[in-house]
Amino acid sequence: MTQVFDLKRGHSPLIISMPHSGEELGPYASRMTADALKIADTDWHLPALYGFLTGMDATVLHAHYSRYVIDLNRDPSGKSLYPGQNVTELCPTTTFDEQPVYLPGETPHEAEQRDRVDHYWKPYHNALAAEIERVRHIHGYALLWDAHSIRSEVPRFFDGRLPDFNLGTNDGLSCSPDLAEAVFAVAQQAEGYSAILNGRFKGGFITRKYGQPAHGVHAIQLELSQITYMEEVFPYSYLPERARNVAQPIQAMLEAMLDWRPQS
Repeated sequence: MTQVFDLKRGHSPLIISMPHSGEELGPYASRMTADALKIADTDWHLPALYGFLTGMDATVLHAHYSRYVIDLNRDPSGKSLYPGQNVTELCPTTTFDEQPVYLPGETPHEAEQRDRVDHYWKPYHNALAAEIERVRHIHGYALLWDAHSIRSEVPRFFDGRLPDFNLGTNDGLSCSPDLAEAVFAVAQQAEGYSAILNGRFKGGFITRKYGQPAHGVHAIQLELSQITYMEEVFPYSYLPERARNVAQPIQAMLEAMLDWRPQS
């Protein structure tokens, strides 16, 4: 069976999901355009950026395959997360710059998309759901952090430059309000960085599906502006010093999550 993710189990309440950090294209690469083969829309270098997690006893789930193969943060039914706005599909056919992903005649048909759901989407989500339940059984609650990054300027999705820290809680539905406030306060206090809560990015499918405070699962998404830690042009190089700087407030946000306790 195709290995579609890496899983490192921890024993704290914290679970980190990285659904868009995968770079593999598998057998589909030969059908893709030269532009798509650059996998520009990857959430680049997140395992390296979040290297501090080794000291936090967190559970980490990291996807292997590119979002161009299938988007693990989309509803498998194809339902839009942001109705009326420009979004990418479950199996994207265009890049963020609205260039074709596939060569002429190679766009995946409906049956192939269902096959990708079975081979890539379902195993990731089955593992994530199982880890949430395991952690919730241990602690009585689970804290899910859905880790993402994106170019600071993507005209297709938003005007101008994106804030550095884009936190999303599905407009307050995916986690306890006091938890969201505690994490957002840390982001706002980070010197030299900008932050917003439930702005353009409110949380994708993972945050919305699994974030169920009434059942003890509290989910927050961070969409991080890539200008804070890497070069945003090909070959998308990691900038270690810049990354170390921005990793500090991210770690502080996660520590604020771990310091939080649900009200009895």
